[in-house]
Amino acid sequence: MNPWLPTAPCTPGTCAGHDGRLRGRPAAAALLLAGCLCIMAGALGAPFVAMLGAARRERLIRRWAYSVVRAFGVRVRIVGTPAEPGAAPGTTGTLVVANHISWLDIPLVAAVFPGRMLAKSEIRDWPLLGALAARGGTLFVERDRLRALPTTVRTIGSALRGGSRVVVFPEGTTWCGRGLGGRFAPAAFQAAIDAGATVRPVRLGYRIEPPRTTGTTGRTGPAKSCLAAGHESTAPAGAAAFVGDDPLIASLWRVVTAAGLTAEIRVLPQIPAAGRPDRRELARRAQTAVANESANRPPESVHH
Repeated sequence: MNPWLPTAPCTPGTCAGHDGRLRGRPAAAALLLAGCLCIMAGALGAPFVAMLGAARRERLIRRWAYSVVRAFGVRVRIVGTPAEPGAAPGTTGTLVVANHISWLDIPLVAAVFPGRMLAKSEIRDWPLLGALAARGGTLFVERDRLRALPTTVRTIGSALRGGSRVVVFPEGTTWCGRGLGGRFAPAAFQAAIDAGATVRPVRLGYRIEPPRTTGTTGRTGPAKSCLAAGHESTAPAGAAAFVGDDPLIASLWRVVTAAGLTAEIRVLPQIPAAGRPDRRELARRAQTAVANESANRPPESVHH
C-alpha cells in the first residue's frame, strides 16, 4: 500500500455488520436485480440524456440517481434545499464535498447535486458502475501517483471555471460513518480557490429506522414519526458501509438484505472560496461543517 494514501481503521468485520431486520432471500434478490437494471438503464440512456438541455438533463439525472438508491431498497431523506439548476454559461461552478461511507454515496449525492465526480481510477473497471461513471464525465484520478496531483488540481479547476459542478470525497477513502471520519485533503480546495468557486459541504449518513408499528389493519409500516423533521433514526447503519477490502458484491448483498435502511443527505451552507489564500483553512471549515452533525442545519426538509 502506498504510504501517501489515506487510510481508515474501519474494516468489514468490525464496522459493516447489520443487527436489524433482514429481508428474505427472494426479496433481496429482487432488489439486487432491480438496482442493477436501474444502473444499466442509466448507462444505456446516458448518450441520449447528454443531448438534452442542461436543466432538463439535470432533472433526469437527479430522478434516475434517486431511483437507483430506492431500487436497492434504501429510503432517501433529504435535509435542506436540493440543488438549483447548473451554473449559467460564463459562470463558475460549485465544488461539492462530502464525507464518504459507501458506494451508495455516488447516486445519493447525484440525486441532489448532479455533477462531475472525482473518483479513483479503479472505479472505471467496476461492472456497470464504471461504464456509467465514465459516460457521466467522471474525473478519474491515479491515487497511487503523487506526481499526478498537480494535474488533478488543474483538471478540477478547469472544470469549475467551465461552469461544472464537481463532486469530491476529500477524505480519500471510506469510513463506516460511526465516528467523525477522516481529514479532508486540501488539494481539491486549491482548485476551488484557483477558480474562485463556491464550496458546498454536504453530510451523508445511513441509519436503521425504528421498529415498525402495526395499525388496526394488521399491516406493518414505518412509524410516522421516524422521518419527521428534526428526528433521526435509531443508529448508524453498518450495512451501508463499504470499507477496507470489502468485495463490492458482498456490500451489494448486505444493503439489499438490510430492511429499514435510510440514506440521509444533509445540505449545509455554502462556503465561498474566492479570496481565501489557504486551502487548508478552507478544507478545515468544510470538514468541521460536515463532521458536526448538528451544525448549520437548514430550515427546510424534504423527506421521501
